[in-house]
Amino acid sequence: MAIEIDRDLAAGLSGRGLGRTTIVVGDVLKTDLRDLGRRARHDQPHGRLRLAGNLPFNISSPVLFRMLAAQRDGGLFHDATVMLQREVADRLIAQPGTRGYGPLAIMAAVQADTARLLSLPPGAFRPMPRVRSAVVGLTFRPSPVEIPDYALFEALVRRLFQHRRKMLANALAPFSEDVGVGAAEWLDRANLDGRRRPETLQLAELARLASVLEAVPERAVL
Repeated sequence: MAIEIDRDLAAGLSGRGLGRTTIVVGDVLKTDLRDLGRRARHDQPHGRLRLAGNLPFNISSPVLFRMLAAQRDGGLFHDATVMLQREVADRLIAQPGTRGYGPLAIMAAVQADTARLLSLPPGAFRPMPRVRSAVVGLTFRPSPVEIPDYALFEALVRRLFQHRRKMLANALAPFSEDVGVGAAEWLDRANLDGRRRPETLQLAELARLASVLEAVPERAVL
């Protein structure tokens, strides 16, 4: 199954007689990937479902987050291979303590092992772009940490990394009272040093921070 927003390109693909290919004309950001996955699984009940795409820079992060959400809800896909602008690829595979580490790398690490498969210079394309590209592979797997409430976890991560260079005690302060627990108490329950910075936190440590919120009765929504 191939998703193509350009009707002329989609018509050209359909006209090539690709008998085993279904062309879905539409915007990938408005397409239900879970539904497509279920349809593909029905057609190929014993095959591996794999995702592949050359993602434009302006929609690459939203597409990746939608892909991850679809995988969480359905667990349908075995892996994904995506071509990205190099800066986005760096953020996707970034490790704690590095410049690119943030919500994209963290949410991907919950569900997948990521690896850069290939780097491509501008000269690999015609016409030649002004940016460098990279191909990244994601192999999906169960989460290594327990996250009962993914929406809460993602909201916390996004808010926290708005202050990635602040100390944790200060980064949590703007919204700690909003959720019914002070920053110092929050960090104490999560067994984290308030002098650390968000960009240094491992996945398990972020999960502990979220678990403190999950235990707060009648908490406000982040």
